[in-house]
Amino acid sequence: MERIFRILIAGIMFIPLMVAGQQLPQFSQYMFNGLHINPGYAGYKTQGYIQSTYRSQWVNFPGAPKTFTVTADLSANEGMQGFGVSFMTDQIGPAKTTGGLFTYAYRMQVGDESFFSLGVSGGFSEYMIDGDLLRFNDPNDPNIPEGRERMVTPNMNAGIFWHNARFYAGFSAFNMIGKGVLQREDLSLGFHDYHYYLTAGALIPVSDRVEFKPSFLVREVKGAPTSYDINGMFLFMERLWLGASYRSNMKIWNENLEPNLGTRNAVAFLVEVFATESIRLGYAYDHNLNVLQDYRHNSHEISLGYYLSPRNVKLKNPRWF
Repeated sequence: MERIFRILIAGIMFIPLMVAGQQLPQFSQYMFNGLHINPGYAGYKTQGYIQSTYRSQWVNFPGAPKTFTVTADLSANEGMQGFGVSFMTDQIGPAKTTGGLFTYAYRMQVGDESFFSLGVSGGFSEYMIDGDLLRFNDPNDPNIPEGRERMVTPNMNAGIFWHNARFYAGFSAFNMIGKGVLQREDLSLGFHDYHYYLTAGALIPVSDRVEFKPSFLVREVKGAPTSYDINGMFLFMERLWLGASYRSNMKIWNENLEPNLGTRNAVAFLVEVFATESIRLGYAYDHNLNVLQDYRHNSHEISLGYYLSPRNVKLKNPRWF
């Protein structure tokens, strides 16, 4: 009998606020590290930068997602080239996804203080399910996997990123290759659909010591409503970021969606501090406004960033994006 675990994984992932077909983990602190959503961002900070992020989603909810990532990037050739690497592990119940990517971005000057970059990432993704952690009504079902089942697929992402001292915009596509590898006749461990990200933002002076950074992010995935974030961050004395994000979704491009995929709303409160000239510490708290609110299963996300050389805040155009 054909063993199809695609439905199983979709069921595990179909917890409110996550939509069917969307398997890439989401982060609330992506505005502090654009490499999470766009390979064209690699090398933007000009200095070598390493960041680790841990996200625990819906705390105390059985099988809730737990995600850990490490990214590193730097620039070369007077900032005209960017190089990066990233590793990720995402655990949802008995299912686990692990991936690694190498990133290259080519940057060109398109104005007095404007730059445009094109980036590409290549690597792999491993999808695994532990059959020993599954619970079935019929334990004698021959389709239940014994032990761990794994499938590995190549992966590629691409993106463009434009910025000057006050504005930025980007567009990217993830999971561009590798979908066919997961579509074996006898086994299907997960989805590997295209993900599209569109983002833009600005840095607006409020006073000599305060600046305001509004931004947005739109995500599009096959089989899921279009989701969007609206963000507002304040930068105090070039040392402390404080702000919030509103997350929701709407049905635009995907017409034949499941009828119970209603609107999901959440807010995130974010803080990041430049603890020293080399260290950045970040925290985000996500609160659900409708689905799961009665269970009080909210999400926590922490990040630690390190500049390989001390950050120079006296640059003509400090990199605040």
